[in-house]
Amino acid sequence: MGENIRLRAEDGVAFGAWRADPAGPTRGAVVVVQEVFGVNAHIRDVCERFSASGYATIAPALFDRLRPGVELDYDEAGVTEGRALVGGVGWDAPMRDIQAAAKALRTDGKVGVVGYCWGGTVAWLAGCRLDVACVSAYYGRQIVDFTAEKPRCPSILHFGARGSADPAENVEKVRTAYPNVPLYLYDGAGHGFNCDRRADFRPAAAEAALRRTLALFAEHLK
Repeated sequence: MGENIRLRAEDGVAFGAWRADPAGPTRGAVVVVQEVFGVNAHIRDVCERFSASGYATIAPALFDRLRPGVELDYDEAGVTEGRALVGGVGWDAPMRDIQAAAKALRTDGKVGVVGYCWGGTVAWLAGCRLDVACVSAYYGRQIVDFTAEKPRCPSILHFGARGSADPAENVEKVRTAYPNVPLYLYDGAGHGFNCDRRADFRPAAAEAALRRTLALFAEHLK
């Protein structure tokens, strides 16, 4: 079982995080980047699943800079509130918090980053801006706004082929901008397909994306 911990970023800001460690030998480390709904039960479960595969994990609470302990529901009100928090926290502060989480994990081996929803874009930016070993970014709909930035580490991208949250034309712009980055489209899946708390959950797509993510980690977090 995981536990709540406290971390401090390089700018002196302290924030909460969820940490889960393997019961057996550690194969490496992973920073898990939240959706717009905070470090909630689903994100804690994601940490537990990666730790069960042998990876020490930390999910930094990126909204703590604005309001500690944010956990939002998967409904319209939660989306609205989460997006407001995203606008308030910006893009630079999450980099500092992810860097602090990665630093806390260095003793467990090389550090990868995985992120979902807003966290997919944040994870992608971490791969472009920070010293991490690899990145798996799930349905980062705002990656299209950052195509001037280039990844510094092996990375993969996951998008659902259905729905309007990740328009097909934007996904193709991302594919064109990064021709050497594997981009996986999942038929019948939309935005949020990995989250088993959402109506958009698609087990087959989630399983396939996890398999590819674990293969990435196995190769680059040795």
